[in-house]
Amino acid sequence: MDGTHMQIGEVAARTELSLRTIRHYEETGLVIPSARSQGGFRLYTEADVARLMVIRRMKPLGFTLDQMRDLLAATDRLDGEPGLGAADRAALLERIRSYERAAVERVEKLRVQLARAEDFAATLGARLEHDAAAPTPP
Repeated sequence: MDGTHMQIGEVAARTELSLRTIRHYEETGLVIPSARSQGGFRLYTEADVARLMVIRRMKPLGFTLDQMRDLLAATDRLDGEPGLGAADRAALLERIRSYERAAVERVEKLRVQLARAEDFAATLGARLEHDAAAPTPP
């Protein structure tokens, strides 16, 4: 190995994803190891790690595997097709913009949910403080 490839354990540590999750993403075609060692071990590159990080960031926002696949396909085409025509490039960029808009919207919804959850926790804490300060009946 020349140092440019990582085994799945190192990738799991760097991405904070489980081995099982990384293998699942491979099975679904989201991330394919760039190579295999002579012993058959999966080998990943920095680009593979970057793909996994995109997936990891999309998952908590509720994007589906198909949406993840679609976004990755769009970025792959933008990055990998130097002769891409202006119309195709514009269409791909618009696809990516639509995911950005969806992500921003989902983040805002999560902020609202978090604020409500924090308010609820504070309400419970205040109740416990109130009850702890109240005199206990004989």
